[in-house]
Amino acid sequence: MFESRFQSFADDACGQDSAERLAALRAELARRRIDGFIAPRADEHQNEYVPKSAERLAWLTGFTGSAGVVVVLADKAALFVDGRYTLQAPEQVDTKRVAVFDISQKAPARWLAETAKQGARIGYDPWVHTPAQIERYAKALESKDVTLVPLDSNPIDAVWTDRPEPPRGAVTLYPPRLAGVAAKTKIARVRKALGEADALLISDPHALAWLFNLRGADVAHTPIALAFAVLPKEGKPLLYVDPAKLSAKTRSSLEGLADIYEPADVVEDISDAGARGMTILFDSATAPAKLVELFRAQGGKPKLGEDPIALLKAVKNDIELDGARAAHLRDGVALTRFLSWFAETAPKGKLTEISAAQALETFRRESGELRDLSFPTISAFGPHAAIPHYRVTEASDLRISRGCYLVDSGAQYLDGTTDVTRTIGVGRPSKQLREHFTRVLQGHIGVARAVFPAGVSGAQLDAFARRSLWEAGLDFDHGTGHGVGAYLSVHEGPQRISKLGSTPLQPGMILSDEPGYYRAGEYGIRLENLIVVEKREIEGAEREMLGFETLTLAPFDLALVEPKLLSLEETRWLNAYHARVRAELSPHLDAKTRKWLAQATRRL
Repeated sequence: MFESRFQSFADDACGQDSAERLAALRAELARRRIDGFIAPRADEHQNEYVPKSAERLAWLTGFTGSAGVVVVLADKAALFVDGRYTLQAPEQVDTKRVAVFDISQKAPARWLAETAKQGARIGYDPWVHTPAQIERYAKALESKDVTLVPLDSNPIDAVWTDRPEPPRGAVTLYPPRLAGVAAKTKIARVRKALGEADALLISDPHALAWLFNLRGADVAHTPIALAFAVLPKEGKPLLYVDPAKLSAKTRSSLEGLADIYEPADVVEDISDAGARGMTILFDSATAPAKLVELFRAQGGKPKLGEDPIALLKAVKNDIELDGARAAHLRDGVALTRFLSWFAETAPKGKLTEISAAQALETFRRESGELRDLSFPTISAFGPHAAIPHYRVTEASDLRISRGCYLVDSGAQYLDGTTDVTRTIGVGRPSKQLREHFTRVLQGHIGVARAVFPAGVSGAQLDAFARRSLWEAGLDFDHGTGHGVGAYLSVHEGPQRISKLGSTPLQPGMILSDEPGYYRAGEYGIRLENLIVVEKREIEGAEREMLGFETLTLAPFDLALVEPKLLSLEETRWLNAYHARVRAELSPHLDAKTRKWLAQATRRL
């Protein structure tokens, strides 16, 4: 009945093969007279989702998370991951051969400084590191006679005999009725933000997609085309994209905006620009060290900073916001149909994590508008829910029984990107689970109800999501919220709600609101809606004030709520939100699901 077309549950971890692969890599390093190699989980654009041809970290170690770095020496190897993956990584890699570290406790540069031998030559691929990343390694190693060596080619590619070919997904034009602003207008806006720079190297494919109003199909879950572009202050932009990705119609339209070149031509053009003494702005977050250092070596003046497109892209226009609302209504209908079905089916004891994920994807596909999932569904029961970025496989698939089920999922529709998490009880919940769930809910409501002056950043709001947990001596080890694109990345900067969120929030920015709590080995709780920053009119206010509009429409599991813990204001917010969910979704649901929703959104 249900199936998955946009995600795989195959166990593609290959930690059991790491001994042979590490040996092959070490032999290649020895041949090149290199004593070690730094291999991040990255492509030439620092994408979150990378093409299969760039999954070098997974191929070498078996670790399949979205962020990490391995350092391989002649006799040791270490994998560094963040708090999302400290449980997952040791299960996937051969820890007898690859030590696993929490990157917040020990950074790879520090480990390398402590472990590498005096006089060692450590190689890196300058295409998959940014200059700042290399600078951190260099600084950590400067007191220890260790040399960082940029390599002409990636040594992993030399031993990865069945490496997939680079992607050639079709590039399509994103219509003005969805983009809201013409590409020529966007180009003019970006040029005004270049300051003293002569040009901007666009290395982030999301920025490129936004600027030229195009979308691609080179990686899973995010409709981007892997390409570079140079935007000069004057004259036509230069777009470096594989011609195999362009239909005649698409190429003709893009040629009206930019001169189109082969991807390899960016190296020669950046070199020539350096020789002319130009000043080019490079995005410090995504520009490959290869191009920056080449430009500098030829006499150019690189300026490393934030790509101005990032902030322009983050502030959605009215058309994009209308699209987001339509996408969330459509998605809310699918999710509510799933939740109703789950409530009836789960107690029978036949559901598994995979079959639940397949069902949710099927409900979304039945809208006829689903283009992809915005990320692989996190379908996690019991102890798996305590792994924040758990990915179910055929090998790990648990049967759903009495306990706690967490589903974090999202969709890509032409008019918007969604991301929503619900935690659902199966059977009678324990008192402890109800208390923990309610404290997470209080944190969610705290952010959703926040009113704050213009200029406030996400770092100043992060504690709103944690206060109730802190009062019980609890916390969670991830940010409270990330930015979200408009039919682009589900994880978009620079806006975010976290301790590191320094960008002031502006009206039109879409973020997630997703506090959580994770009890290792038992259960995990996360409650997520997408919210958009909006202006707030407050009588007597002396400053411009902002707040949030909630975009996501789906009920929270009231069976897991402990009403006595909620304040009057929190109860009113929850009742009002559920009344809105019921009013907006009910006209699009069948009678059986409407009846279930009426009960699921009853007043407390």
